[in-house]
Amino acid sequence: MEIMENREKEGLKSLGRKTEYRSDYAPEVLETFENRHKENDYWVRFNCPEFTSLCPITGQPDFAEIRISYIPDIRMVESKSLKLYLFSFRNHGDFHEDCVNKIMKDLIRLMDPKYIEVTGFFTPRGGISIYPYANYGRPGTKYEALAEKRMAEHE
Repeated sequence: MEIMENREKEGLKSLGRKTEYRSDYAPEVLETFENRHKENDYWVRFNCPEFTSLCPITGQPDFAEIRISYIPDIRMVESKSLKLYLFSFRNHGDFHEDCVNKIMKDLIRLMDPKYIEVTGFFTPRGGISIYPYANYGRPGTKYEALAEKRMAEHE
């Protein structure tokens, strides 16, 4: 009960309530909470193995695993709201690269992380797999250098 009261004080609306799924892209469902370990650098990783979106040309479904890794600063993304957000792409038409970049930019706007990277492992369509990768490191910090290094070394 105390955990739920703390979550409500932080303004979280989704956690512990009946899940309502949006029918189109909905960045407004994303929620954050305070990072209780701001003094530490550490990684948070989310895997969404059942991500779906629609091809904007054909309307056919695209399937992917989306991996999000970030180093938080003051705010962190709440996992249920992230799930609802990612599921909101289900009926949304966008190219694979656009989905990955939108997810990254929405999370940057939401929580201003020190560093973040998003990878989409899309299943083959027409015999070709597409694995878009995007990252960001806070400008003027060691995280900007980390982003440059990880991008240069990305396979």
